[in-house]
Amino acid sequence: MTILNCKVTSVEAITDTVYRVRLIPEADFNFRAGQYLMVVMDEDDKRPFSLVSTPMEKDIIELHIGASELNLYAMAVMERIQQQRQIIVDIPHGDAWLREEGDRPLVLIAGGTGFSYARSILLTALSQQLDRDIAIYWGGRELKHLYDLDELNALAVKHPNLQVIPVVEQPEEGFTGRNGTVLTAVMQDYTSLAGHDIYIAGSFEMAKIARERFCAERGAQEARIFCDAFAFI
Repeated sequence: MTILNCKVTSVEAITDTVYRVRLIPEADFNFRAGQYLMVVMDEDDKRPFSLVSTPMEKDIIELHIGASELNLYAMAVMERIQQQRQIIVDIPHGDAWLREEGDRPLVLIAGGTGFSYARSILLTALSQQLDRDIAIYWGGRELKHLYDLDELNALAVKHPNLQVIPVVEQPEEGFTGRNGTVLTAVMQDYTSLAGHDIYIAGSFEMAKIARERFCAERGAQEARIFCDAFAFI
């Protein structure tokens, strides 16, 4: 692990509860797509956030932080970022990084700011294997919570092997994606997941149910389903 002092170069409110934070680290660092860092609040208080940026980006770190009065844990981090304009991070952490060997199709599943995790894996996979089949399911309560959907749609235009499936719980009139949950959408779209690598970023409960159903009902290989939440289940 590496301890880095980072200068906050920009903070952007991209929804009413999500902030895009860009950091410039003071020294070199390495990580694998899908890993996360820990923001060091004090010696005994380190808080995890997925890296949105990719391992190819050596000069900047991007985070998407969901913070509100209902999430004081993350709000305290945002307050420090905004007030001090610098933070200390411990990097890297996590075992649910992109397995780069082979060419198995990828299914990326993200709820809310779990998109941070999925985006790093997606961009890294696209840069390494242009023809690898990838499907990304991104779920939110409303369409506005899929804050970087335009970026994903632009990538899909450039990469015919990429499928982007937005899923919202409360669709507005004219929405052309799926409604409900990402888990339901995946189950509807695949009769078999036996040959896929699956990466999940969401709540512990969602990850647990997804793993159980994908293995029992769609033949997924448990060893090819990746999510750091599994460490806590």
